[in-house]
This record gives sequence, structure tokens and C-alpha cells, in this order.
Amino acid sequence: MKRVISHLLVTASMATLLAAACNNPSQPANKADSSKRNNILCPPGSSKLDVQKIEAVTGMKGVAKNGEYKITVPQNDLNVVVDGFKIIAPMGLGSWAAFTPCADSVMVMGDIIVTETDLAPVQQEVIHQGFTITAIHNHFVRNHPNVMYMHIDGRGKAEQVAANVKAIFDKVKEVRGKDPKAGNADSVQNTINIARLDSIIGHKGEMAKGVYKYTIGRPDVALQEHGIPVSSFMGFNTWSAWQGTDEKAAVAGDFTMLENEVAPVIKALVENGIEVVAVHNHMVHEQPRIFFLHYWGVGPAEKLARGFKAALDQTAGGHK
Repeated sequence: MKRVISHLLVTASMATLLAAACNNPSQPANKADSSKRNNILCPPGSSKLDVQKIEAVTGMKGVAKNGEYKITVPQNDLNVVVDGFKIIAPMGLGSWAAFTPCADSVMVMGDIIVTETDLAPVQQEVIHQGFTITAIHNHFVRNHPNVMYMHIDGRGKAEQVAANVKAIFDKVKEVRGKDPKAGNADSVQNTINIARLDSIIGHKGEMAKGVYKYTIGRPDVALQEHGIPVSSFMGFNTWSAWQGTDEKAAVAGDFTMLENEVAPVIKALVENGIEVVAVHNHMVHEQPRIFFLHYWGVGPAEKLARGFKAALDQTAGGHK
């Protein structure tokens, strides 16, 4: 009799566990369902940005590329110095908002630079405008003054979203009491052997105000946010910005990585004397999962270039 009762109890326990499993799907299933709920349907060929309307509403001129549009606001009012090197807009001191079309609506992704004083009122404005904040982080260490980078995400009709973006940029101006882009756009020294740099890294960059910058996309990854493709132009890229001399250069930048690339990239940078100063997300509904890493290095340009290349080779996007 005891054996029968014991058998019945075990059977009942198994039935309870099976029922619980059926009623509570695994976490990956929940994650997939959540991603689907945040996706937007964009029928092919149905999307086109009204750039003139965006410019009229924001009062700002941007750059159009492959049907997308980006507004950049250099932070000329901020005198940011790291280890004796002045950080200017091409070195990573520019706020931006990029628009990509989706049917009769748009998605906006952006990165707003804020000081410690700006942070609270600007993030309140972002929420007030119906946008979401997807990340807040540093790009540098030992930087004076301290600046942070706030990533934003918004969706809706182009005219309304453009008005939201304008309100966010206007709040930065209001808090600082000046227009960040109104100041003089400084230049920095750059006598680095660019041909040698290109040869080591295997890519070509662009020179602006003394900063030589590489922007390297990830065509190997079909990234989507809310189900909408995210291009290199919209911020899905690895970049590297250089200034200084061959003997003493400074490099700053951002790696974009799949999860299995994070550890080897960090290892390669650290072993080559380049500081990893931040590892984080930029988006929250992206597929596949993407991590971003900021780094800073000071030293001989060739040594830094070989270190950057060693890390780049740890990503599939680093190979031509």
C-alpha cells in the first residue's frame, strides 16, 4: 500500500511540474514574444523621408544618405581635455539624431551629449517628448569637464518626431544658456603618417579639423531595432579617431560587437596598452544582441594602430 501511495505522489508531482512548464514558457520564448511586440511593420518600397519637412520643423540642416537623414550638433561650447588632448566634435564630441523611414512613420535614434548639469533636465525633456532613453554612459575617463552620452529612441509621424527632437536639442541650449554649435569649431594638431596608419589598419579614413577618423561598418550583421534595419549611418559601426604626432598620438573610438566578440576584443586592446573605458548597450530591442565598447589610447601612433588592428581582427566586421 505504501508503494502505491508513493507512486501516486511521484506521478502527481510530475504532473504539477509539467503543468507549470506549459503555463510558464521559457525565457527565450518570452524574449522573442517581447521583440515581436516591439517590431514595426515596414512594407518594402513604402518608405520615404520628407527631409524638407524635418529641416523646416527642426530648423537644422543635416546630411542625407541612402534614404536616411542625420542631424549633428557639435558641442563647440565644451572645452573637454583628456590627458592633455583636446576633444573636438570629430573625436566624438557631437550630439546627433538620425531618422530612418518606416511606411508612413519614422524611427529616430540619437546620442545626446550632456554635462552633469544638463543630465536631469534633458532626460526629463526626453521622457516628456515621448521618447525612450536606451543608454547613458561615458566615452572617456579623466575628462574635464565630465560629459555623458544619452541614447534616445523615438517613433511616429515625421513632423511630430522632428518636433520632439527639436525640443530635446532646445532643452540643452536652455540649460547651458547658449547654443552648443555656435562657438568656434577648434582644430587639433595631426602630423601622423596617415599612409602608414591606413596600411596597418587596412581601411581609409577621413580628415576633419585635424582628426583622422575611420568608420567601419558591419555588413556581416543584419541588425534590426524594433524590426527596422539599422545601418552604419544610424550608428551601427566601429570607429576610430586619431590626433597628435607619430611619437605621441591619441586614439579614441567605439567597437560594435556581437556577444562572442566582447571578451577577445577587450583582451586585444588591453594587451596592446589601449584602455577600455566603457562597455554597454546603445539599444534595447535590437536583434541580434549588440555590445558597444569605448576605448582610449595614448602613445606611438604605430603601436596604437597595431593594437587597434589586433582588436578589429577579433570581429567578423574587421575583415575585408
